Amino acid sequence: MGNTATGPEPRPGRGQDHGSGPAAATPPGPDPGLYGPASVTWQCHGDPMMWIAGVRALYLQALHPRAVRGVMENSDFRRDAWGRLMRTADFVGTLTYGTTDAAERAGGRVRAIHRRLSATDPATGRTFPVDDPALLLWIHCAQIDSFLHVLRRSGVVLTAAQADRYVDENRVNARLVGLDPAGVPATTAQLAAYFDTVRPELAAGPDALAVDDFLRGPPVHPLLVPGRNLLWRPLAGLAYGSLPGWAQQLYGRPAPSPLSVTRRLRLTGRVLRSIPAGLRWQLPPGHILKAMRRMGPASRPSPYTLRTSAAILDRPGRA
Repeated sequence: MGNTATGPEPRPGRGQDHGSGPAAATPPGPDPGLYGPASVTWQCHGDPMMWIAGVRALYLQALHPRAVRGVMENSDFRRDAWGRLMRTADFVGTLTYGTTDAAERAGGRVRAIHRRLSATDPATGRTFPVDDPALLLWIHCAQIDSFLHVLRRSGVVLTAAQADRYVDENRVNARLVGLDPAGVPATTAQLAAYFDTVRPELAAGPDALAVDDFLRGPPVHPLLVPGRNLLWRPLAGLAYGSLPGWAQQLYGRPAPSPLSVTRRLRLTGRVLRSIPAGLRWQLPPGHILKAMRRMGPASRPSPYTLRTSAAILDRPGRA
């Protein structure tokens, strides 16, 4: 299964012997991990709008009744939602910026946990495994769609080919959670076709509404309630507003007009990106800073790198 995973190609000469004898051996370079600085994923995942994209992914993922039931039955979502969000961010950061070994070990831990878990289908009452490939595929596609959608809509300029490459690169992510990458969407068109196929299975049942209720007003210490209302609620509302119209219809809650949401996403993106990256990246666990120390300053993630490399990543005539 690992042999079918796609992603950035190994850089030539890295740890390879092109001559004869020890003198001709090339010393191994730093490990770029599963993606590396040449990937679209490496450049995108350092953007601060990824946090809003993560909340959008939670809203979307909760619309699959069996997927959200697996979460509800196997974790104390309301008491540990912040911890769950941070662990997800840590997992994405490790896969994107960690060493190959660190990423593979993180994936192994997730697969081992999922293998032990099961839940009850809310429609049939039957028990199902949490690592059901259909559920893993839904979680993966909802996450990748949310990341890509929020980044582009908030002002990260990606060409069509770069967006396709992002979807394709992240099939290595799917492999690490237990999916066969050959059955995972590899382009934005395939991702859209997947959503068309799965939509009849989606619904905003009691579990999804509980997630919605939590995200709108997560419990905090009474002294922190004003800060939650001032900072969190607008961001969570923005994540909800960025959902596709059919998802909002399932939740049954109105949202601002798409044009208004796009304007707010772009404004929020400008504000968050104005915070110095070195300060933003100090947040634990500091994956990006560790990667830059390992790979050198030229590996610094930046959307500007994507703009200059568009002609390389795009097919002729599309750059």
